[in-house]
Amino acid sequence: MPQAFSGQRAYAHVLRQVAFGPRPPGSSALRLTGDTIKAALEQVGWAVEEQTFTYRETPIRNLIARKGTGPVVILGAHYDTRRQADRDQAHPTAPVPGANDGASGVAVLLELARTLDMSRVPYQVWLAFFDAEDQGGLDGWEWIVGSSYMAEHLTVQPEFVVIVDMVGDADQQLYLEQNSAPQVRDRIWAVAAGLGYGAYFINRPGYSLLDDHTPFLRRGLRAVDIIDFDYPYWHTTADTADKVSPASLERVGRTLKAFLEQPSPMGSP
Repeated sequence: MPQAFSGQRAYAHVLRQVAFGPRPPGSSALRLTGDTIKAALEQVGWAVEEQTFTYRETPIRNLIARKGTGPVVILGAHYDTRRQADRDQAHPTAPVPGANDGASGVAVLLELARTLDMSRVPYQVWLAFFDAEDQGGLDGWEWIVGSSYMAEHLTVQPEFVVIVDMVGDADQQLYLEQNSAPQVRDRIWAVAAGLGYGAYFINRPGYSLLDDHTPFLRRGLRAVDIIDFDYPYWHTTADTADKVSPASLERVGRTLKAFLEQPSPMGSP
């Protein structure tokens, strides 16, 4: 029987990640988080590959889960958290808890993994969990390290890529990210409107951002960033689980589920 996407179940994934503590690249907390993500995916029948490499003498691990048949599509989120809360005036060197910035996107993908009705999805779906997205500007690190590595080593041409990042804010405002591929982005926002979420998926231009969709755009692929960048706790020690709403996670998850279960593919780039 098809499963409904549950915001409460997704929120439990947020709490589980936050309970490991801050999760910067190379840390034992991030290793545990990755192992937990992998186990959750395998439990619901996804085949999981680890993509490992070293960056600035730090072990980096992307996780890529696959299921289904047909043209490949990628949904991605980063699972690392920023080592320093450099936007926090009181604690600028403390680590970021990363409840919204990191854990929320992962939570949506994990609940989507449980609930997608693959008999209705006309794609082979890849769920990508990126390491080392959020350390840019710290000790010479670049941004989006994990997704850049995956994009550079792709051996297939995905139909589209959708990134979910910082989507759990209780005061949810998902504007149109301006670097995103318009055809795919606008279809997602139309699906959200059809589900009654037009007040949250706001059909007006927002920011132009460097995020995990950027490396795929650079390869000429259609990529979209679903992100609420009007988040006052970004890169502060206040990015905690109480700022995340199960209802916000549910809106994003149900939108992506309906989008992927549409009968017709988006078409070739």
